[in-house]
Amino acid sequence: MRVDRISIAGLLLGLAAIMLGQVLEGGSLSSLFQPAAFVIVLGGTLGATMLQTRFPIFMRGMRMGRWAFVAPPQVPDDMIRRLVAWAQLSRREGILALEKQVGNESDPFYRKGVQLLVDGADATRLREVMEVEITTYENTLRQAARVWDSAAGYSPTIGIMGAVLGLIHVMENLGDPTRLGAGIATAFVATIYGVGAANLVFLPIGRKLQTHVSQLIAVREIFVDGLVGIANGDNPRIIEGRLLGYVAQVPE
Repeated sequence: MRVDRISIAGLLLGLAAIMLGQVLEGGSLSSLFQPAAFVIVLGGTLGATMLQTRFPIFMRGMRMGRWAFVAPPQVPDDMIRRLVAWAQLSRREGILALEKQVGNESDPFYRKGVQLLVDGADATRLREVMEVEITTYENTLRQAARVWDSAAGYSPTIGIMGAVLGLIHVMENLGDPTRLGAGIATAFVATIYGVGAANLVFLPIGRKLQTHVSQLIAVREIFVDGLVGIANGDNPRIIEGRLLGYVAQVPE
């Protein structure tokens, strides 16, 4: 896995901009740190998200959150080189020569694809079986990624609830006018937390995860397309040219 530096830089820049703006407005940074508001927003958002999501999907979504900062392995170029080498080997020695590759694949998806190829599945049937696997895999990952989008939807509303709770506390202390200003300011920190978490953390992470999911699916589609080409007996150069189309760079 590789560290996604732009994600880390973006998060730090967003937080720094908010804090700098607070200082430039003459405010105090300490007023932005309110444990009660933090507990309300984080706990409320987490609870609402858990309520709408099945536990396995929720936990997968939480684990996927690290992908926003440490990208999952995605090496389509290596996959293409392997497939071209397999195509050359199968043309020289036959498809059964790929049988030893089955044990070299740790991922069940890739192992299943090679096994189907070695077992003599025709190109159409091989694609049908593997496309079902890809669809299931994609749906599972996208549902998990949407956990963060859901959190982004709930967070601002929970922040408003936190602000209202703070104002209720202020109204209970109207007898002491000296505390009103600070109390109202503290109450609205919950709104900042809710809106800030949604737009600086939850929503960006959700979008970044969707990007990674698309890239992971593309690698699997490359794999299936390569196996189909081998099953059809296509020339390795033709297979390579077709697969390189998946990673072609758009000219600037």
